[in-house]
Amino acid sequence: MTLIQRYLFRQISLPVVAACAALAGIGVLSQSLDQLEVIVERGQSVWVMIKLTLLALPQLLAVILPIGLFIGALIALTRLQREQEMTAAFAGGMTRWQVIAPTARLALLVAVLALFINLFMLPWAQHEVRRQAFAIRTDLAALLVEEGQFVQGPNGLTVYVQQIEQSGLLVNLFVYLVDGDEVTTWNAGEARFGRDATGQPILTMIDGSAQRYSSNGVLETLSFQRYDFSLAPFADVAETIRYKPSDLYLRQLLNPSPRVLESAGSRGELLAEAHSRLSSPLYVLVAMAMALAAILGGAFSRSGYSWRIAKAAGFFLLARVIGYGLVAASAWNGWMNVLQYVAPLVALAIAMRVLFRALKPRRSRLRPVARRLKARFA
Repeated sequence: MTLIQRYLFRQISLPVVAACAALAGIGVLSQSLDQLEVIVERGQSVWVMIKLTLLALPQLLAVILPIGLFIGALIALTRLQREQEMTAAFAGGMTRWQVIAPTARLALLVAVLALFINLFMLPWAQHEVRRQAFAIRTDLAALLVEEGQFVQGPNGLTVYVQQIEQSGLLVNLFVYLVDGDEVTTWNAGEARFGRDATGQPILTMIDGSAQRYSSNGVLETLSFQRYDFSLAPFADVAETIRYKPSDLYLRQLLNPSPRVLESAGSRGELLAEAHSRLSSPLYVLVAMAMALAAILGGAFSRSGYSWRIAKAAGFFLLARVIGYGLVAASAWNGWMNVLQYVAPLVALAIAMRVLFRALKPRRSRLRPVARRLKARFA
């Protein structure tokens, strides 16, 4: 790139990065608010909430990259055009292709980044989200314990905890177990969930007592300083992790196994998701082309480009909505997968046509009146 092209690249890339970062920050904030349920209702740590929020970032980036590029490019190009830096570049002998070359390079870089996110980062992050969500749903500490509430677990188990500290320590624990005709209760001042040497879940109770009432009417009592109560009989979870098409890698979408087809969806849905992963980076190029068409596709205007920007934003939104609609329609009509590539390419061609159209000089409305007056008084 020439010196002026490197300058234009920097001037355009910085607002694009800022716009993408701002949109990503808003998305992360909304995700973190949604994940507060993990702490409030599931009793998980703050680190689990942060992990789930960060794992949602690739999915957010796949959506906001075209939008952030469009907004950032509009801001940068509007400033450059108003300060007549684009005009100076054209006056210096640069062609239109040479002027838009830095923006094309930036769009290609963002498109490659979007493709990398779609093919690798997104399925990896979604896999981790599903595993973490499954671990939370099957976590005995979350299933059996709720502060100040009697929680009925499986196989006749009932647990009550007066207080749960941030460190996971359970204060004033009461456990009630019905096993056939036998009833057993445990009381402990402190308790904590853990695992034994074999990896089985246990509940370690400290400074407590136990009472057992057998079927023959005998009551047995026991005091202990430490007692490990095995939770293995209550940890049988029949539920398995179920993935969605958005959680799978490209090879799994294009060549799904019978197990994937059984759990994730039909072959048509998986194929539609695969083509969506491959075609969605094209909308990055559409976003940049429409931003260029809004600013450079018409005559210079000191009053601003609000109307042209509004039209470009409307057309870009329409193109993106059509793209999402084609993904849904392709799940039931396989031949429509081709349209997932055709739609952004058509939008790109229209934007480039507007960008490179020959601008005709405006005809003044006063010229015909002037000619008539001249002929009349000649």
